Amino acid sequence: MSTVTPPDRNLLHNRLIGGFLRSRWYPGIFQWVTATAFTLIVWQLMLGPDAAHDNLGTALTWVFWWPLIPIIFVFLGRFWCAICPFATLSDFVQKLVGLNRPVPKFLKSYGIWIIDISFILITWSDHVFGVVESPWGSGILLLMLTTGVVVSGAFFQRRTFCRYLCFLGGLSGNYARTGMIALRATPSVCATCTSKAACFNGSEKAAGCPMFEFPRTLESNASCNLCANCVKSCPNDSITLTLRPPTSELWFVRKPKVEEAFLAVVIMGIVFVQNITMLEGWQAVLAGLEQLVGTTSYAVTFTITFLIAMAIPVTLMALTALAAGRLNGASLARNFAMFGYAIIPLDVAGHVAHNLFHLFAEGKAVWFTALMLVGQHVGEESPALLSTGVIQVMQYILVALGILSSLYAAYRIARSNFGAAQTTWRTFAPYAAVIAILGAINVYLFILPMAMRM
Repeated sequence: MSTVTPPDRNLLHNRLIGGFLRSRWYPGIFQWVTATAFTLIVWQLMLGPDAAHDNLGTALTWVFWWPLIPIIFVFLGRFWCAICPFATLSDFVQKLVGLNRPVPKFLKSYGIWIIDISFILITWSDHVFGVVESPWGSGILLLMLTTGVVVSGAFFQRRTFCRYLCFLGGLSGNYARTGMIALRATPSVCATCTSKAACFNGSEKAAGCPMFEFPRTLESNASCNLCANCVKSCPNDSITLTLRPPTSELWFVRKPKVEEAFLAVVIMGIVFVQNITMLEGWQAVLAGLEQLVGTTSYAVTFTITFLIAMAIPVTLMALTALAAGRLNGASLARNFAMFGYAIIPLDVAGHVAHNLFHLFAEGKAVWFTALMLVGQHVGEESPALLSTGVIQVMQYILVALGILSSLYAAYRIARSNFGAAQTTWRTFAPYAAVIAILGAINVYLFILPMAMRM
């Protein structure tokens, strides 16, 4: 593959796009918008109406922002991380009182596992303590994250929290691999650079890379937030910004990591549990579990459901990796790491499909709660933007696209790692079966009627 991007494909050569990304307005103009919105949301969550149904902060966070986030990752990679109010706060704290200490080796080695565990615990806490249904609970969660950002910014370099600790950063890193836009450097140009790595260290034009990445060696969207600091600092016009087929990065992951693959697989289980708990039949499932285990504790019954939901895809992938190892000679860990990435498109599809229900079945709640904020009350009007039937069709289409994308990603991973045609198809076949099973579970859950969040 050529390492030189043709000029006509480099979006930075477009005067409007390149000029804006190199200007002082980017990404600041977006950061001001998100910081203002964040302030409004926290104020509403902590001091606004106690009922989620009436709280603008709840509606903006869980009906509007949360459904849009995975869609942004698909189209723009980790762009959200460049304009996230937590990132802006971290930069401000660093400039004010930052000690700029190096990132601890522990975080570099185990940060992704911390992110994995945090993501699981936050999801568990949401259901057990009713974070989403409680404006105050959502506000406390945001304030806890804010505290972590402030502490990290005060002690450590750059955006340590965003790179090694943020649970949303872990999700965005995985989902951004499906992104349709990619920032890279031109190795042949970088080889003659005499600027002492201005792209990484920064210059008078912009700070260094906040995510600790050298654009010259950047191979993945997982840690690039499109902040454009390297675009501004590079004296040689080496940086390129190009469009690419969605999910194409997954086809050639050179150094697959078990912890990243594990997050990809476990997210599938989390998508399952998010759907299960929104079903109208969830209460019947709870009643059956209570009778089975002999307790009425929701924490216990939900935890059992949660563990089972996560265990299904993890177990299926582990067994498939073991079986595939007998066909391709790779270890269980190697197979799991390589093909765990193939689940990401189905993760994204299931996640977006689930959130489409909230966005389109409850979308007007944002407008209704905004009206209530200024003293106007809405009657019993439905918050739906689209009918349930239309939403379900959209969900089925998304899941179908996710299944096909995951199947193709698994095939390309098999082909790029096991060149022989026979070994490629032997390796691909069991993963295709697992992807089909996971896809079928998603389709079945979307067939069942869902309950409203607000």
